[in-house]
Amino acid sequence: MIDLRSDTVTRPDDRMREAARDAEVGDDVYREDPTVNELEARTAEILGFEAALFVPSGTMGNQVAARTHTERGQEVVCERESHVYKWELGGLAQHSQLQARPVDGTERGVLPPDRVRDAIVEADGHRPGTGLLTLEETHNSRGGTAIAPERIDGAAAVAREHDVPVHLDGARLFNAAAALDVPASRLAEPVDSVMCCLSKGLGAPVGSMLAGSEGFVERARRVRKLLGGGMRQAGVIAAPGLRALENRDRLHEDHERARRLATGLDDVDGLAAAQPETNIVVAETDAPAESVVAACEDEGVGCVAFGDYRVRCCTHWDVDDADIDAAIAGVERAVAGL
Repeated sequence: MIDLRSDTVTRPDDRMREAARDAEVGDDVYREDPTVNELEARTAEILGFEAALFVPSGTMGNQVAARTHTERGQEVVCERESHVYKWELGGLAQHSQLQARPVDGTERGVLPPDRVRDAIVEADGHRPGTGLLTLEETHNSRGGTAIAPERIDGAAAVAREHDVPVHLDGARLFNAAAALDVPASRLAEPVDSVMCCLSKGLGAPVGSMLAGSEGFVERARRVRKLLGGGMRQAGVIAAPGLRALENRDRLHEDHERARRLATGLDDVDGLAAAQPETNIVVAETDAPAESVVAACEDEGVGCVAFGDYRVRCCTHWDVDDADIDAAIAGVERAVAGL
């Protein structure tokens, strides 16, 4: 199987497995795990923040941030197709008793300043007010678009005018940094907190990071505990995370393979694939997406339905050039048989 369903399917390499085996550990709830402490300090340095917190998943990182920044009942302004709104089981309401105020972004998932301004609600005797603005980088549902830092700046500036904190869902932040040729810290510069995943394109087996000010992270640590994310000898999973951070410079390889994949899929009758900006390829299908996915699986290619007539493929470090060629051929056979 050439597994293009997601970049979350990556498997740790030998260096990560060795790092896990040899990791120096302690009780992280007591803040005594030296490997976790190193990972948090290194991530904070890379992202340009005072502190960072190791969390089991990106979803937990987003939900911890939302609860830490807000008060119950407040509104969260988010892009309508954003992960925090569509794909986290209504966590804003379930975990933090928050109301989502989804806003239509551009085709690339950008929230223009005027739309942010229109969505912000001041608190008064009848309304709870806006407690948080969330942004996403790259934007998953929009096909892995890499949002320019100036676009993040514009949206965040409006929130700042209203004393509304900003959280950046940067699950694939390093993909965006590679595509835009800017430091990840530049993308996170105007926001109050950022989450980034170690377990997608960077290849770690588990884990994400939540970064912000020292005060924010101190409060977030308590929320992580509340949500069941307090871990003990977590150095065994933090050590592969440290190795994963060293993989940031190879993400452009995934992006190049994604472009090759898109070009090949676009040549297949019954498919139309635009050139991707990062490692996510979205193809429009003439046949129902679920039938395309099933036929591709029969041909040894894994992809996922991304709508009624759309499928998504992700390149990652377990996929090489030969796999891309084989995947294109497999998809062509699959679609031809429908």
